[in-house]
Amino acid sequence: MKLRDAVTKVGEYTYKIPGSYNKKMRASGKLYLDDESFENLEDGALQQIANITQLPGIQRFAIGLPDIHFGYGFPIGGVAAFSERNGVVSPGGVGFDINCGVRLIRTNLTLDDVEGKLDELVEVLFKNIPSGVGSKGKIRLKEGEIDEVLDYGAEWAVKNGYGWEEDLEYLEENGRIKEADSSVVSNKAKKRGIPQLGSLGSGNHFLEIQVVDEIYDEEAAEAFGLKKGMITVMIHSGSRGCGHQVCSDYLRVMDKAYKEAKLDIPDRQLACAPIDSKEAQNYLKAMFAAANYAWANRQMMTHWIRESFEEVLGKSAKDMDMGIVYDVAHNIAKKETHSYKGVKSDLIVHRKGATRAFGPGREEIPLKYREIGQPVLIPGTMGTASYVLKGTEIAMEETFGSTAHGAGRVLSRTKAKKDFTSEEIEESLNEKGIKIKATTKNVIAEEAPGAYKDVDTVVKISDAAGIAKLVAKVSPLAVTKG
Repeated sequence: MKLRDAVTKVGEYTYKIPGSYNKKMRASGKLYLDDESFENLEDGALQQIANITQLPGIQRFAIGLPDIHFGYGFPIGGVAAFSERNGVVSPGGVGFDINCGVRLIRTNLTLDDVEGKLDELVEVLFKNIPSGVGSKGKIRLKEGEIDEVLDYGAEWAVKNGYGWEEDLEYLEENGRIKEADSSVVSNKAKKRGIPQLGSLGSGNHFLEIQVVDEIYDEEAAEAFGLKKGMITVMIHSGSRGCGHQVCSDYLRVMDKAYKEAKLDIPDRQLACAPIDSKEAQNYLKAMFAAANYAWANRQMMTHWIRESFEEVLGKSAKDMDMGIVYDVAHNIAKKETHSYKGVKSDLIVHRKGATRAFGPGREEIPLKYREIGQPVLIPGTMGTASYVLKGTEIAMEETFGSTAHGAGRVLSRTKAKKDFTSEEIEESLNEKGIKIKATTKNVIAEEAPGAYKDVDTVVKISDAAGIAKLVAKVSPLAVTKG
């Protein structure tokens, strides 16, 4: 029987791959999709969910979220949790862009305040925040300083004048995972990271000026400090070459480790090691260090965004109330405690192209938001809306507190360049009144909205399934890309 034929629909937006499909499966697979999304799902991504269920120590389900698509080892839009007692750690469950994530900055500005200033804002932001393939940051780290960035993350950035102390409260993990250890990060990864710190990068990474278009949940929006008509700024970026190298380094380590541990895995891209092994522990420490790098990176860009707004609008960032709403990681594996049927378990939750969506009451959520649930940021594509949601109890019960991370790619960059031209994309954006500034024409075509799934559908499914609930919609006014 083909895998797709074995899948059963178990709810309006949920599908199940039964654990009985393959005798090597240790858990079931669960997918959060509407009918059309399921019909369009690549067979390879479906198979990857089934493959993950065969890894040792997996708990309950391997999960495919509404933006699921084929990736390296794990699909993008994939979640799996492994027992800390007998589970494994797999770099394929995090991906190459460790702690690629999203940050939302609010302001007290309105459209009237930026009218006639958007062109200048885009130019100044583009100048102040380096972007593009191999782009280099504006600062030069002293010898050994990269270790401090890797160990302390956003704390290092704030201590060195990049932002405000209160920023840290509104970052996932407060912008630093304390178990990070720069000593297990290779010199090659450090050398790649040193010149790129404080830069946006390329591909689907972006910096966007937005306006809050719609409010769906007044209470949550008020708690998050969002109002209709408010100007916001969104950053989507990650750990640059540093994180990519950490992943590459440890994939080679894990390729040996799973063979030495005699682990029977269905796909070499799922190379992994038992959680208590030296290989797994070193990977976690190095991956946490790369995650810290990403938080420092976004923190520095936040500082330069504030400076750019000050330069163009002639007001202080404090007077413009340019505080952080939240910062979420969507490529990471972390130690978390989860309850199921009243039993607590310590798990390593792998989220690849997935956003943490913790429900009300979790101590990991900033005190200001704790009664509401964690802010969830789901960015759209160039020229489309992005969304703010809140985490839920349903997510805690069903998805280890996780939801989608974005639109999800449907066309390769090569195919997108064949199907779209930068000129037609720019014309389309201009017709919508959206300013665009990119390092090359190619990146505009590669990142065409038509190369991605419909973010509105992704968010609708997340909301309808209850794994994150809609709070606000933000629409783009201007975007800069690498």
